[in-house]
Amino acid sequence: MIKRRKTTTVKVGSVKIGSSEPIVIQSMTKVHTTNINKCVKQINQLAQAGCRLVRLAVPTRKDTEAFAKIVDKVNIPLIADVHFSVSRAIEAIEAGAAKIRLNPGNIKNTKDIIKIIDAAKMHKTAMRIGVNEASIRDLKADDIPAAKRTALMVTELKKYIAIFEKQNFTQIVLSAKSTNPLRTIETNRKIAESFDYPMHLGLTHAGLPEDAEVPSAVTLGALLAEGIGDTIRISVAGNPVQEALIAKKILIPLGLYQRQQPELIVCPTCGRTEINVVALAKKIKKALKDEHKPIRIAVMGCIVNGPGEATDADLALCAGKNKAVIYRHGKKVATAEKDNIINVLLEELAKL
Repeated sequence: MIKRRKTTTVKVGSVKIGSSEPIVIQSMTKVHTTNINKCVKQINQLAQAGCRLVRLAVPTRKDTEAFAKIVDKVNIPLIADVHFSVSRAIEAIEAGAAKIRLNPGNIKNTKDIIKIIDAAKMHKTAMRIGVNEASIRDLKADDIPAAKRTALMVTELKKYIAIFEKQNFTQIVLSAKSTNPLRTIETNRKIAESFDYPMHLGLTHAGLPEDAEVPSAVTLGALLAEGIGDTIRISVAGNPVQEALIAKKILIPLGLYQRQQPELIVCPTCGRTEINVVALAKKIKKALKDEHKPIRIAVMGCIVNGPGEATDADLALCAGKNKAVIYRHGKKVATAEKDNIINVLLEELAKL
């Protein structure tokens, strides 16, 4: 079991973020905030997919006006993504944002930051201090060593946090993102060593879903396995629901998210198999598509690993040339002929 890093707890509307709370999946709307109906639809889809927080861009006054209307139409807390403009930050807070994201790379004036802090205090709004490598002016050159890039991101974050702490504002979440997995990992490790605030994880601008999934899993998985991370977002180009689905795929194997559907363990096959295991597994997966039991099912093709997997699975089948032996919690419960394997498996599933 992963031991989470101990942090403070930050309240974002009805959602609590911190080491004593479950890791929160979040995403971001991909349509203009002024399109209220599309935003509401997308937020509801994200909530259905497992997101507990959703972030919206608010680059203009019209966006913060729309944000206020959207807040009233959805049932999960919303985050305003603020860049460059102090006015947008304060407008978003007054519009009902449960949290706002500030970027130290483009809102730098201390007096301006204090104005935002004062508004956040008044409205009990949390804030994420989010450093992006691409927005730090000192990191524009390509020849800057990785260690210096990490150090500059952490330094930028420390300067910002000092302002918040001087104002006795501690409802903050920290993040530092890069497109580079190794720099993202190292920077977040440094932040975790320096502060006890909750941390939001992400690999920024990760790409199309099929290209973003593995780098995001490597980056976030490494940090989460070390107990670092309290809320996550997978930044992919395209449908934001994909972000939530990928996030769950990363969290479930680490034991950080409760699986809602069966987990299929499948033999990779080799020269010992006497049945088409892949075809059988695909048929079983299709048969389980509407099943919502968080159980483990093993589909094995020979006696080498079959019995062992059977003891570790809720249900297991070891398939041979013309039949399969089915186990429930490690005990043999049935034998099925080749053409009836799936039916017998489903019968045993119903008994669980």
